[in-house]
Amino acid sequence: MTHSPRNDFLAPGVSRLSRSAAYSKKVLYKRKHTAVAAPAKKVATDKTVDVKGAKNGSKRTIPAQKASRFYPAEDVPQPKVSRKAPSKAPLRSSITPGTVVILLAGRYQGKRVVVLKQLDSGLLLVSGPFKVNGVPLKRVNQAYVIATSTKLDLSSVKLDAKFNDAYFKKSAKTEKAFLEGEKKKAAFPESKAADQKVVDKAILDVVAKTPFLRQYLSTKFSLSKGQFPHNLNF
Repeated sequence: MTHSPRNDFLAPGVSRLSRSAAYSKKVLYKRKHTAVAAPAKKVATDKTVDVKGAKNGSKRTIPAQKASRFYPAEDVPQPKVSRKAPSKAPLRSSITPGTVVILLAGRYQGKRVVVLKQLDSGLLLVSGPFKVNGVPLKRVNQAYVIATSTKLDLSSVKLDAKFNDAYFKKSAKTEKAFLEGEKKKAAFPESKAADQKVVDKAILDVVAKTPFLRQYLSTKFSLSKGQFPHNLNF
């Protein structure tokens, strides 16, 4: 009597048992599996042969991978190489160092801040000052501010050269730190807090010369019913 196969075919190419079911039926999970290391492949290298004849160069290099004699019938699309380099965004004519601008987005939306300078990246370096409205030294995209007609004379304010894009750069969060979850928030660096106080003192000395300018900076901008921004003179 012939033994019928354990896993016969219901139709050509369709077996009765799935791969996992056949694995369980054959009790393959109890067998010891020994992996055989694949033999190391020999890396083909270019070969140099001697060529006879005085005018043939005496040696010739035969490439290991010969170029194909055929080419695709249709052109294979290739990504276009861009030669454009990102350039510094030009500063709007309405924004100069000392201009009071209104922030339109972010954590400090609606706050009035003072523009100190434009950084190499094209972003604006602004400050509240922090003592007046709580806005620290930060970078802002000029596309997200409204320039006002109020300007401060910052000719007497000397900014340190260390206030650049690298000053605000944060360390990248590694995958390990992400998997470990949130840790205790690190304390704010004392050096940056000291820098903020120095800049605030210089700006507040200029603000004090104009009546009600401190109250203007501390007031948050908002629109009332019936007010439209395109009809306002900032």
